[in-house]
Amino acid sequence: EVQLVESGGGTVQPGESLRLSCISSGFALRPYWMAWIRQAPGKGFEWVASVSEEGFTTMYADSVKGRFTIARDNTKNTLYLQMNVLEPEDTAMYFCAADRSSITRTYGTKWLPCNYDYCGQGTQVTVSS
Repeated sequence: EVQLVESGGGTVQPGESLRLSCISSGFALRPYWMAWIRQAPGKGFEWVASVSEEGFTTMYADSVKGRFTIARDNTKNTLYLQMNVLEPEDTAMYFCAADRSSITRTYGTKWLPCNYDYCGQGTQVTVSS
């Protein structure tokens, strides 16, 4: 089965860290730009970060710049998001996506059907004291 599967979410206190992972099965990540996108409760989708096919180019939303780091390991078909100094405003469902084109925007109000080449199902991150 061709899919992306996220993991690593959970509940943490403000100031703590989490690392999310996104693993592909049924296809290799190398030809694709990869991105993390999130949706906070009751809000629309927010693009968080993107990384180019070989990992040489990374881009971040202003809201996470300096706190989050996106990375990939194509030998493991895995995408990561290291999230440091988490804030309550980071509480959201985090999704990964893969596309042949760079990903810097979101589409519509529903995650599925997927508007990129591939979409994961999401992992929940809750930041609360």
